[in-house]
Amino acid sequence: MKAIILKDFGGVENLVPAEIPVPTIAADEVLVKLKAISINPVDVKTRSGKGVAGLIKEESPIILGWDISGEITEVGADVTGFKPGDEVFAMIDFPKTGKAYAEYVKAKAYELALKPAGVSHEEAAAATLAALTAWQAFHTNAPVKPGDRVLIHAASGGVGHYAVQIAKYLNAYVIATSSAANRDFVLGLGADEHIDYKAQPFETATGNIDFVLDTIGGEYIDRSLQVMKKGGTIISIVSGMNETVTPKANALGINGHNTRVKPNAENMSTIAGLLQKGIIKSHVSKVFPFEQMADAHLQLESGRTVGKVVLVF
Repeated sequence: MKAIILKDFGGVENLVPAEIPVPTIAADEVLVKLKAISINPVDVKTRSGKGVAGLIKEESPIILGWDISGEITEVGADVTGFKPGDEVFAMIDFPKTGKAYAEYVKAKAYELALKPAGVSHEEAAAATLAALTAWQAFHTNAPVKPGDRVLIHAASGGVGHYAVQIAKYLNAYVIATSSAANRDFVLGLGADEHIDYKAQPFETATGNIDFVLDTIGGEYIDRSLQVMKKGGTIISIVSGMNETVTPKANALGINGHNTRVKPNAENMSTIAGLLQKGIIKSHVSKVFPFEQMADAHLQLESGRTVGKVVLVF
């Protein structure tokens, strides 16, 4: 099968095409012929030697990718609930290598959800790691409650655009930051207020915040804490490894957590239902052929992507 391997950490020139064997599945796994995959900032960071590179550096070959949508072609002996021909989507095996940069992947049945009818493979592949991240951020440590004032940074990005929609579904009041160019897009997702982060510091434009979803890290943590209520919650998802958010928040009487998304079939099934009902929608701004993986990485690396980048086979 066709695959794209990472021959070394560094630039996009290290993403090279290869022919490798189709995976052999275990009893609790299924084999999926991929129709679409999506990529995320963690793909770009890991390719360059950051992200989760430290966890996978001993693997050979390294095949990146976690976001999949496709059709099951084979099921293991112990698998129930899925059969060949089922269309499924998922984030697989994160933060280990999901090996989704390939025509076929093997996946644990407990990571998968059925793809909703009427939702394309491109839209489904997009709504995996990013949508799971947003869903879990709002439910894991301190669930968002109706009426909460929720501040979402980089609201036009991959995680951000799902987060706005999910927060509105949870009946929160959503304040979203992005550039002015993406104001209408963000408001169209359901945000109640938009802040152009280039025009003014967000901390001068809002306050009394119950919940912050930090997708940027660094100084954004300190600045976000300035606008929060005591007893509020800030979740930092930047590589899931920002160690400063908890002590800084706790010193101010705020709950601070870093979090890393986890595969979860139950959450994926919930997201499938939200997609099916049109409560959340994937915004896919760029679609590339699988062979143009380097171009897809460069697009994401530009920092100007609205929504998600997807590749198709």
